[in-house]
Amino acid sequence: MAEIVNLRRTRKDKAKREREAEADANRRRFGRTRAEKDADRDAADRAARLIDGKRLEPEKKD
Repeated sequence: MAEIVNLRRTRKDKAKREREAEADANRRRFGRTRAEKDADRDAADRAARLIDGKRLEPEKKD
């Protein structure tokens, strides 16, 4: 004999799983804090200054 299923509850469960999947995708896409973004930007700036400081010939200014 088949199990009796409440269709309304099934639809609500499916909608909840879809919302949770979308929320998870958004957390992965936008989940970085401002501090993490600033730290990455500072590290990139520091690396660029370090490389520019080790040039053998300075850039020629017109």
